[in-house]
Amino acid sequence: MTHTNTLWTRLTALSLAIAGVCFVLYPAIRPFSDESTLQGAQAFATSAWILAHSLAMVGFILLTLGLLGVYGQLRETTAGRLGLTALVVTWIGVGLTLPYYGAEAFALHAVGQEALRQNSVDLLVTLTNSIRYGAAIWLFGIGLLAIAVGTILFAIAIWRSGILSEWSGIPLAAGFALFIPQFYTSQPVRVGHGLLVMAGCWLMAWGLLNRRAGVDSVRLGSQLGSPSRSTK
Repeated sequence: MTHTNTLWTRLTALSLAIAGVCFVLYPAIRPFSDESTLQGAQAFATSAWILAHSLAMVGFILLTLGLLGVYGQLRETTAGRLGLTALVVTWIGVGLTLPYYGAEAFALHAVGQEALRQNSVDLLVTLTNSIRYGAAIWLFGIGLLAIAVGTILFAIAIWRSGILSEWSGIPLAAGFALFIPQFYTSQPVRVGHGLLVMAGCWLMAWGLLNRRAGVDSVRLGSQLGSPSRSTK
C-alpha cells in the first residue's frame, strides 16, 4: 500500500508539473495577429494554432489529475470537506471549459483555411464571431470562473490543513483568478501569466512530493526508534 501511495503521489505531482509547462507553451506557441484581417486567417490555418490550443486542453486535463492528488493529501485533515468541494468545482469548471477550446482549436482552424481559399475577410469575421461569441461563450466563462473558485478553495483548504506549506496554493489560485482578464492583454503578458500558473502548479507538485517524503521519514523514524521486544 505504501508503494502504491508513493507512486500515485509522484504521478499526480508529475501531472501538475507537466500541466504547468503546457500553460506556458500555449500562449508562447499560439500565433497572434489582427484576427479581423486575412492575417488572422493565416494564423488560424497554421499547425501552431492547433498545437497551442491542444496543449492548453492537455494542461487542463492534467490539472484535474494533479488536484486529485492534492485532495488525497487533504482528505484526512480538517480541511478535507473543503478540499472535496474544491476538487468537484474545479472538475466541473474544466468540463465546461474544454468544449470551447476544442472549437477554438479545430473550428477556427477550418475557418481560417476556408477564408484563405476564398480570400474572404467577411467569411472569416462572420464565422469567427459565430463560433466565439455564440452560446458556448457562456459555458466557457462559467467554466473558467468555476476553476478560479475551485483553485481559491484549494488554497484555503491547503492553508487550513497544516500538512502542506500554507501559501503553496496561492499562486495557482491567483493564476486562475486572472485567467479571463489575461485574454485581453498582449502575448508577452499572456506568457507571463502562463509562467504564474506554471509556478503555482510546480509549487503544488513540490508540496506533494515534500509531504510524501515527510510522511515516509516519520514512518521510518518511528519504526527504527521503536524498542524491540526482549526475550527472557
